[in-house]
Amino acid sequence: MAEQRPAASTTSTKATSVQPKRSSNAISWLAPILCIIAGYCIWRFMMGAESGFKQPDQSGAWFWPHHVGPKDGFHGIYEGGIIVPLLIGMLLMVIVFSIERFLTISKALGKGSIADFIRKVQYHLANRNVDAALAECDKQRGSVANVMKAGLRRYKEMINETGLDTEQKVMSIQKEVEEATALELPMLQKNLVFLSTITSVGTLVALLGTVIGMIRSFSSLGAEGGGGNAGALAQGISEALYNTALGIGTSALALIMYNIFTTKIDSITYGIDESGFTLTQSFASTYK
Repeated sequence: MAEQRPAASTTSTKATSVQPKRSSNAISWLAPILCIIAGYCIWRFMMGAESGFKQPDQSGAWFWPHHVGPKDGFHGIYEGGIIVPLLIGMLLMVIVFSIERFLTISKALGKGSIADFIRKVQYHLANRNVDAALAECDKQRGSVANVMKAGLRRYKEMINETGLDTEQKVMSIQKEVEEATALELPMLQKNLVFLSTITSVGTLVALLGTVIGMIRSFSSLGAEGGGGNAGALAQGISEALYNTALGIGTSALALIMYNIFTTKIDSITYGIDESGFTLTQSFASTYK
C-alpha cells in the first residue's frame, strides 16, 4: 500500500497537465459587465439616436433622454424604458456564453465518434496492445480521450506491477479514471449557470419592466381626473410590451441553448463512464 500512493500521485499529475484551461475564468466575470455596458450603448446610442425620433429630447439629458415619436420599430424599442438595456445585455450574455460553450464542448467532443473511439480502444486492449490504444487517444483529443489516456497509463503500469493482486490493480485503474474525470467535468459544465440563470431571471426582469410600464399607463389615466394623456398611455403600454417581448425571447433562447449543451455534455459523460468500465473490465479479464 505504501508503494501505491506515490504511483497514484504521479499519474494524477500527468492527467492534470492535460487539463488546464484558464482562459474561460476571465469570461465568467468580465463578459456580464461588458454585455450590460454594450446593452446600454445599443439602447442609448442606436435605438435612442435623435435622428430616429420625430421629437427628440432637447433638454440635454444624457443618460436617458425622453425622445417622443419613434420613426420605426427599431427606435420604438427605446421607449421600453431603462429595463431594456438590461434585457439587451442579458441577450448578449446568452450569445457570448453560447459561443464560448459551443467552442469548449466541441473541443471536448474531440474528433470523430466517441462510440467508435471506445470500440477501437477495446479492440486494441483485447489484443494487449496498450500503445495502440494510447495512439487512438492522441488522435481523438477529446475529454473522453483524456480520461481514457490517464487510465491507460495506469493500466500499462499495472501490467508489470508485481506487488499488487488483480483486484488492487483494477481499483488503482478505476481511481485514476475517477481523478481524471473530476478534472474534465467542471470544464464542461462551467458557465452553464449563466444560461440557466438567465432562463428564469430574464422572465422576471421582463415582468418588472412590464409592471413599470403598466404603472406609467395607469398613472397617465388618472393624471387628469380619468381623462388621461393618450401619448403617455401609449408610451407606458409600449414599455410594458417591449420588455415582455425581449424578456421572453431572451429566456427562450437561453433555455434552448442550455438544453443543447447539457445534451452534449451528457453524451460526453456517458462516454467517460463507458471508458472507465472498459478499462477495468478489460484488465480484470485479460490479466487475471
